[in-house]
Amino acid sequence: MPATPAYPPHSAPRLYIDTELSEGAEIRLDGSHAHYLLKVMRIQQGDPVKLFDDRTGEYLAHVSALGKRDLILAIDGKTREREAVPDLWLCTAPIKKDRFNWIVEKATELGVAKIVPVQTERTQGQGLKPEKLRAHMIEAAEQCERTALPSLDSLTKLPALLEQWPADRHLFFADERIHATGEGSFRKALVAHDGPAAILIGPEGGFSDSENNMIRALPQSVAVSLGPRILRADTAAIAAISLWMAGRGDWNPG
Repeated sequence: MPATPAYPPHSAPRLYIDTELSEGAEIRLDGSHAHYLLKVMRIQQGDPVKLFDDRTGEYLAHVSALGKRDLILAIDGKTREREAVPDLWLCTAPIKKDRFNWIVEKATELGVAKIVPVQTERTQGQGLKPEKLRAHMIEAAEQCERTALPSLDSLTKLPALLEQWPADRHLFFADERIHATGEGSFRKALVAHDGPAAILIGPEGGFSDSENNMIRALPQSVAVSLGPRILRADTAAIAAISLWMAGRGDWNPG
């Protein structure tokens, strides 16, 4: 059935499928996907389902066959191409598990291209589980109608991150030390530094003196202030992403 303003209904279930989708294909679902549709959503034969694959875009499908523990979806057509993603990375030190999960979810909603967990001297929560983090990313994308997912790097030590830093990518790092000096306006930095970018957020307690010096020694680094108030690491990450999206991202179309 072709998509119209009234169809599919906004309430139609929406799932990420880790395989390339195409019009006319049939997808068999079992496991957690089938459980969600069959037991939670109580889906019936013929009901619409939205699918996206992080490769080609979003599709409208319908239930063509139901089993007790599996079902088959027939893809009717593409509803949207995969969205263009602003070229922004989030490099951030892991913090307590629930708060870091929250950072990953919100960064996905806001549209970052890549998330890089960074180990610093004061980093907590180094026992990251990439599959769990990716599950949070997928859930956020499903709920917020994203058609693209950020890539997720493995935990990287700060010196290694800086040593291999791309020559053409600006690194905006949140430095709480510089606000009192009247320097580090993020707005002015965004005006002056266009192109591929990344945001670097430290752990609870901030960067050590030696780390601060190490970051500043990188030619591509730009120290910025996030204002006069001390922010938690998770708040700082989302505030910085929002500022970049408003200044250099895709929040101001046209």
